[in-house]
Amino acid sequence: MASSTADPSSLVHHTNSCLPHHPPRVASVMLSLFYTALLIFAVLGNILALRLAYQKDKKINSTGVFLVHLSVSDLLFALTLPGKITYFLLDFNWPFGEGLCRLTAFIFFVNTYSGIYLMTCVSVDRYLAVVRAQQGPRLREPGRAQLICAAVWVLATLQTAPLLGFTMTMRVAGRLTCMEYDSVQRVFTLPVMVLVTSSLSFCGPVVIILFCYVKIAVKLCRTARDNPLTSRGGHHRRACLLTLVVLVAVAVCFVPYHLHVIQFMVTKMLRQPTCSEQRAFKLCLQLTVCLMNLNCSIDPIVYFFASSRYRKWLRHFLKLKASPSSPSFPQGKASSETQSINQTGGSSPLEENEV
Repeated sequence: MASSTADPSSLVHHTNSCLPHHPPRVASVMLSLFYTALLIFAVLGNILALRLAYQKDKKINSTGVFLVHLSVSDLLFALTLPGKITYFLLDFNWPFGEGLCRLTAFIFFVNTYSGIYLMTCVSVDRYLAVVRAQQGPRLREPGRAQLICAAVWVLATLQTAPLLGFTMTMRVAGRLTCMEYDSVQRVFTLPVMVLVTSSLSFCGPVVIILFCYVKIAVKLCRTARDNPLTSRGGHHRRACLLTLVVLVAVAVCFVPYHLHVIQFMVTKMLRQPTCSEQRAFKLCLQLTVCLMNLNCSIDPIVYFFASSRYRKWLRHFLKLKASPSSPSFPQGKASSETQSINQTGGSSPLEENEV
C-alpha cells in the first residue's frame, strides 16, 4: 500500500542511485603498500633536496626557488600519508573523524594544484633562460620568484578552501570512508565546480608547459645546428632534459586523473551514469589518484636535472653502495669541486643559468 502512494520522483531517484560498492581486501593491501613506499621516497628525496639547496649558504636562483617550494609542498603532503596508510590498512575505514578527513583532502588538493603551478613556473623559468636570454636575468630574479611562489600558495589555497565545507566521510557497510566519491556525489554543483577547476588549474598550465617545451626544443636545436661548440658543455642538453622531465611528470601524474574526472563529469551533466559506469569511475579514480600522488616522489628527479650538487651527491652515493670500502666523501672535496666548476665557467649548484 505504501509503495502505491510513493512519490514518483523518489522512485526515479532510487532507480538511478547505486549502492556504495566496497573494494576487495586486496585493494586495501596494495594501496597501503603503495603509500608506504611513497612516504619513504617522498620524505627522503625532498628532505635531501632541501638540505642541498641551502647547504653552505649558496644563493639559489629562480629555478631553485621554485623547486624548493615544490619540495615544501611535497613534504606537506607527505604528512597526510600516515593517515591514508592507516585508512587502507583498516580496509577503507577512517578512524580519525570528519575534521581530519577534510584537512587531508584540503592538503591533498593544495599539493596537487600548487605542484602543477610550480612545475609551470619551472617551465616558464627555463623558457626565459633559454629562449629569452637577454630579458631573462631581469625577469628571473630570486625575489620575483619568491613573490610568484607566494601567489601560487595563495591561489591554490583559495581554490581548495571550499572543500573544507563539504562532508568528506560516509558510513558504508559499518566502515567510515574518507575522500571517496560516494560522499561528494550528491553535491548538486559538483560537475560544474570540477570542470571549472580543471580548466583553470590543469588545462591552462599544461598548454603553457607545452608551449615552453616546444620553444625550448626549437631554440636548442637551432643553436646546436648553428654553433655546435655551444652545446659541448652540456648545459643546453640539461635545460632541455629538465623541461622534458617536467612535461613527463605532468603527463604521468596529472593528465590521467583530470581527463578521467572531466569525461565523467561531462557525462554526469548530460545524463545519469549507470551503476556500472559509476563503479568503473570509482575504480579508475583510485588508480589515477595513485598516479597523481606520485608527483611528490618524482619532484626530486626534477632536482637531479636542475642541480649539479644533487647529481654529484647521488652519483657518489651510488658509488659508495657499489664499493662499501671506499672512503667517505669529505666536505672539503665537495667544496673544492664546486670551486673548480665555478672557475671553469660551470654553473653553481642550483644555478645553471648559463644554458
